[in-house]
Amino acid sequence: MGLLLALAGGAGDALGRDAWSGLRALVRRPFRHGSGAVDAPQLGEAELEELERAPADRTAAQALSTALAARADADPNDLADLQRWHEQARRVRFEEGDVRNMISGGTFYGPVVQGRDFPGASFVTGPPADRPVPRTPPAQG
Repeated sequence: MGLLLALAGGAGDALGRDAWSGLRALVRRPFRHGSGAVDAPQLGEAELEELERAPADRTAAQALSTALAARADADPNDLADLQRWHEQARRVRFEEGDVRNMISGGTFYGPVVQGRDFPGASFVTGPPADRPVPRTPPAQG
């Protein structure tokens, strides 16, 4: 389910988009139950569209996962194709490293920006105009 959420949210750059497109193609191809094609709406298509509308929705990801499992259970060809897709999708490199932000040990004046990557951002530092600059007493020696 985590892989579906990550891919639906656009993780993995071009490879992630390719993996998501591959899943979309698998879900949208005619679903076969046993030997014949089913004319009913594609099993998993509504769940896929819902996750595309709300890529952070864990319930939608779980619903798609359940639909994919039902497809795989009903058709050995879908099972094999979904297993191949999963092996390829697991190779998508997502952003590595966890972000852990911590502020401690003193008095801070000013805004704090927490996150991981801020491409193109620049920050200007200096004392805030409305706060006095703390002075350190001279060292006694």
